[in-house]
Amino acid sequence: MRNLDGANRRSLANWLISGIRDEQQIEPIFLQFCDRLVCCGVSLSRASLHLRVHHPQWLGTRVVWVKDHRQADITTIGYDVEATDAFLRSPFRVVIRSGVELRQRLQIHGPHQFPVFEELKADGHTDYTAWPLDHTQGKRHLATFSTSEPGGFTDEEIALLREILPLFSLVSEIRLKNQLALTLLQTYVGPHAGEQILDGATTRGSGMSVNAAIMICDLRNFTKLSDRRPRDEVISILNQYFDAIADPIERHGGEILKFMGDGLLAVFPLEQAGACSDLLQAVFEAQEAIARLRGTAREYEVRYGTGIHLGEVMYGNIGSRKRLDFTVIGPAVNIASRLEALTKELHRPVLISADFVRIAGCADQTECLGAYNLRGFEQPVEVHALRLS
Repeated sequence: MRNLDGANRRSLANWLISGIRDEQQIEPIFLQFCDRLVCCGVSLSRASLHLRVHHPQWLGTRVVWVKDHRQADITTIGYDVEATDAFLRSPFRVVIRSGVELRQRLQIHGPHQFPVFEELKADGHTDYTAWPLDHTQGKRHLATFSTSEPGGFTDEEIALLREILPLFSLVSEIRLKNQLALTLLQTYVGPHAGEQILDGATTRGSGMSVNAAIMICDLRNFTKLSDRRPRDEVISILNQYFDAIADPIERHGGEILKFMGDGLLAVFPLEQAGACSDLLQAVFEAQEAIARLRGTAREYEVRYGTGIHLGEVMYGNIGSRKRLDFTVIGPAVNIASRLEALTKELHRPVLISADFVRIAGCADQTECLGAYNLRGFEQPVEVHALRLS
C-alpha cells in the first residue's frame, strides 16, 4: 500500500491558504497543485481543470496536466461545446448536472459508458475520478484526476482529494471572480479604461486630461434598415459592420470607448508614437473590410460616415451619483462629432480637421474642401476629405 507524506499534505494546504497570494491566474495554480499532489505521494498521471469563464468569445477554459510533460495544454472552449456529441456523451455533463463526484476503474473488460474512458484506458490510465468545484451563486466547474498505477487510486489518495479540493475550489473562485471583473471591464469599457477603473477611478469626476486623436463613426440609413429588415438580420449586419470597423482600431492601438447605437467613439492617445498614422491605417483597413462586406450583402449597401479630429480631452467618469460612464468629453470630441454629421451633407465618408492633417502630415492623402461653420463653434473649421481607393 502506498503511504502519503503527512508533512507534504500539511504543506499543500498551507500553500493554498497563504502561498499563492501574488498568483492572479488559476491555470498556473492548478498546474502547481498537481505537482504538489505528486510530492504528497498521490499517484497522479493526468489531471484536467474545466472552467466556465463567460468570455465574449468563448465559454470556458480547459487545462490539462500530464505527469513528466514539460508543457501543459491550456485551451479555450467555444459556446457551442455543450451541444456537441463529445460533451453529451461525457462524464463532464453528468458531474456538472449532478454535482456528485464520479469514479471509474478503467482497466476493465468490455466497453465503457463514455468514449473518453476508452481513450484514457488506451493511454495506460487505470483509474479516473471527476469532482465538481462548486462556487457561489450556483456556478459549477470541474476537475478530473487519473492514475496509471496498476491498482488505481488508493482509499487514502481519494480521501486526500476529497479533503483538499474544497480549499482549491475557494482559491479558484477568487481568481475566476477577479478574472471575470477584468473581462467585463475590458468588454464594456475597453482595456485601458478597465485598468483605470480597477486602479480606483470609480468616483464621479475622476479622470485626467489627455491629448488624443478622436474618431467617431456612424452607420448610414440604419433607421430605414431597422424598419424594413427582420430583427436578427439587422443585428447580424450591425455586428459585421462593427467587426469591420473595430478590429482595425484595436489592432493599431486605438481604444473603443463606446458603441452608440449604430456608431462608435474611439481614441488614439497622442502619447502613443505614430498615433495619427495608426488611426489612418485603421480607417483604410476598415474601408477594405467594409468593401468586402458590401460584396457579401445581397440587398443592403453598407455605408458609413467618420469624423476625425485631435486635441485635449477629459478622460474619465461622468454621470449620476449611482450610474457612471467612462468616456472622453471636450470640444475636440464635439468637432469630431460635427465632422461625422457633415459627411451626410458632403457625401464623403471620412472627413478630417485641418489640425489633424497638420499634425499627422497627411495632406497628400486628403483633399481640402474649405472652411465650414460647425454647429456650436464660432470659428469656421477647415475640413479635409480622406482619399479612399
